[in-house]
Amino acid sequence: MKTKPFPLLLPFIIFCLSNFAFAQSKTGTTIGQVLLIEPSARATAMGNASVALYDEVASVYYNPGAMGQLSEYGVHFTHSLWLADIKYDYAAAFIPAGTFGNLFFSLTALNSGEITVRTVAQPLGTGERYSVSNLALGLGYGRALSDRFSVGVQLTYLQESIWHSSLSTFGLNVGTIYRVSENGLRLGASISNFGLQAGYDGRDLRIQYDLDPRRFGDNSALPGEVVTQDFSLPVLFRVGMSLPYKFHSNHQILLAVDAFHPNDNTESMSVGAEWSFLNAFALRGGYQNLFLKDSEVGLTAGAGLHYDFQGFVFKFDYSWADYGRLENTQRFSLGLTF
Repeated sequence: MKTKPFPLLLPFIIFCLSNFAFAQSKTGTTIGQVLLIEPSARATAMGNASVALYDEVASVYYNPGAMGQLSEYGVHFTHSLWLADIKYDYAAAFIPAGTFGNLFFSLTALNSGEITVRTVAQPLGTGERYSVSNLALGLGYGRALSDRFSVGVQLTYLQESIWHSSLSTFGLNVGTIYRVSENGLRLGASISNFGLQAGYDGRDLRIQYDLDPRRFGDNSALPGEVVTQDFSLPVLFRVGMSLPYKFHSNHQILLAVDAFHPNDNTESMSVGAEWSFLNAFALRGGYQNLFLKDSEVGLTAGAGLHYDFQGFVFKFDYSWADYGRLENTQRFSLGLTF
């Protein structure tokens, strides 16, 4: 059975591209920024233009529809020393379940390490230490509806903690991938982090309140609480395409381009390319978030190794990404399929 689901992708394309003319930055208005840190070293090296790729387990992060294109058991691990020495780790597993469909599990962790508590009265430190941490757990399901068209959905639980205060919420990712031809053009579209608003709560927000500081003799230490506003998750629309071209029996070029429409920033585009040799070694490069207002990101580059041993396929990838005045980030990914 073959379907032609391109009309399903068309609304995404029109919606994303039509909004370039009405860009408005809302940076800093959403929670869950850890959900926007891309986990794949391969994809990052290609400028994160990956909504139409499905060659590794981490592809599900960019497009849950990739679950319908994968067919082997697989695991993926990524470690990155993020900006300001923040530690970022990502782990995922993919389980093919036959005619039922395919299952996907992921865990994302981010930790700032210990930070000295400073106040106006004690600018050198109070002797206390605190940390900022994020945890995201994902559960996904996807399947191929035809030999060329696949869909997927992923539910994510997010928890953020700052010292003794925290928030938690749920988000939903949905995506589709369509292969125009077996070894040709691929189209992809996804919506990430569509979910519930949330606000912080915890004992750090408990205060002592003086109802009227001008009066003396009343209770100047009434128990009170600072109420924080609820904020939404960073919803992100992605739409893009990729095109593999084999110009020699041992050489292949893969080109990819994505367009992004976030709810907390301006629209942008990313482009990337990969050259692979003997299906064992790859060089990659790209540019991320073209046209993004006040962007600090730019060039990306990386390389990868692919090794097949008795039915086990090992992949090791490295990427470097420029972050302007914030210098750069580097990622190391290890994948195994069998």
